[in-house]
Amino acid sequence: MSQWSAAQTVEKVPVFTHADSLRGSLNAQRDWWDVLRYEIEVKPDFASKSIKGSNAIRFKVIKAGKKMQIDLQEPMQITEIIWNKQKLNFFRDNSAFFVDFPTALTVGKSETVLIKFEGNPVIATRPPWDGGWIFTKDKLDRPWMTVACEGLGASVWMPCKDHLSDEPDNGASLSITVPDTLVAIGNGRLKEKKSNADGTTTYVWNVINPINNYNIIPYIGKYVTWHEDYMGEKGKLDCDYWVIDYNLDKAKSQFKAVDSMLRAFEYWMGPYPFYEDGYKLVEAPHLGMEHQSAIAYGNKYRYGYSGRDLSNTGWGMKWDFIIVHESGHEWFGNNITAKDIADEWIHESFTNYSETLYTDYYFGKEAGNAYNRGIRENVQSKYPIIRYYGVNLEPEGTDEYYKGGNMLHLIRQIINNDSLFRQIWRGLNKTFYHQTVTAKQIENYISKEAHIDFSPIFDQYLRTTKLPTLEYTIQGNQVKYRWTNTVKGYDMPAKVNDHWIRPTEKWQTLTFKAGEEATFNVDPNMFIMVKKS
Repeated sequence: MSQWSAAQTVEKVPVFTHADSLRGSLNAQRDWWDVLRYEIEVKPDFASKSIKGSNAIRFKVIKAGKKMQIDLQEPMQITEIIWNKQKLNFFRDNSAFFVDFPTALTVGKSETVLIKFEGNPVIATRPPWDGGWIFTKDKLDRPWMTVACEGLGASVWMPCKDHLSDEPDNGASLSITVPDTLVAIGNGRLKEKKSNADGTTTYVWNVINPINNYNIIPYIGKYVTWHEDYMGEKGKLDCDYWVIDYNLDKAKSQFKAVDSMLRAFEYWMGPYPFYEDGYKLVEAPHLGMEHQSAIAYGNKYRYGYSGRDLSNTGWGMKWDFIIVHESGHEWFGNNITAKDIADEWIHESFTNYSETLYTDYYFGKEAGNAYNRGIRENVQSKYPIIRYYGVNLEPEGTDEYYKGGNMLHLIRQIINNDSLFRQIWRGLNKTFYHQTVTAKQIENYISKEAHIDFSPIFDQYLRTTKLPTLEYTIQGNQVKYRWTNTVKGYDMPAKVNDHWIRPTEKWQTLTFKAGEEATFNVDPNMFIMVKKS
């Protein structure tokens, strides 16, 4: 039971700064306006590693306000802010700009503010884990540019309201101007391609669905493309693939896996959430990222996770990890989005478990069980998955993936009805379709639909580092057992000797027939510790 049985650690509370609060909280300069749409223009310069552009932010006034916070991280600069043909005054405080309107705006009215920006954005050193703009070259020494900014935030390169809770309700457009020797790709559908007089071409991409800020991404390189149709639950889904030209043949072979992925995920989780914007895989110079309707693919056309099996069972080498995992985020992370980054487990735990569901769908339930138990060895339990709200602090380590995914597998075992379990997963994506949510909304929905109060499990696995320990002792033909190392009142059932028992924090007794051997064999799919005392 390797890493996930590690001794508990006492977390030292981080010291949060004024800048942390500006970024992570819904303060008085953010809560009075709701983003309706972004219309972004960007022109990168590969030689100087700089970008220049604008963002026209359309918003609705939901309560009285006249001072607005716009986020743009250093060293990027805002050069001008225009509203109703007036230049507005603004000042900078760390990575936040505060804009003064001449009067309080009318509640219920929609307004547009145009923000012009320029500068040398943070360059990613180890994307996608260390985010920023990526200026690199393909293997033929041609420019290749994109962005990876989950966690770090879209404000690393463009001005926006950089908080997960407020997605542009009516989507976004992304206009990218590049040298006419290159191709530019964005989210959604290509609406316009325009040749300019200066040797550049402008590509305009459009998304009509709500979209996370960190998912709005330009890809620029020597791309070629092809198109396929997928007949899914909502009819024809446009699937488009964009890869560097010399990888076309291998990509056409590898990307056949998209059809099988969509089939499995629509079965388990419901219709692909963005039929209107289509589905794209776009080759990227980094491993991958869940950019809505334009998923970054950098797995080098290999099965597994960069050619290895994260579960060490063999099942993880049966499929392309990036196609499966990053596409799973279209349901959890992009369709259903956490309001606060502290609840990022809603994105990562569910998407991690989609890997188990995919394996289950194609290779059988026991294969899915084995895969899930295999990735359990990556659990660390050093910090709670949910830590601090309102400060843009990402979860520490990888437990939001592996521990959260195993928590969901445990919940599936307790529900003990895969038809109902599938109904809950599909119901989540229908009930919270294109919404931002809190952890409690997700937790309460699962408990309500399962008719089981799972709050002890959520509190145990998400809010503590302790793993429930099922302690037992055998005395003659009797087995005594109880829960230890748990949150108060933990009384979730466990499967032992192929039967369900309901331990509590008090000793209970299981008596075997005379002459029958007393045993206590815990189902390995129970993500718990077992201790013989």
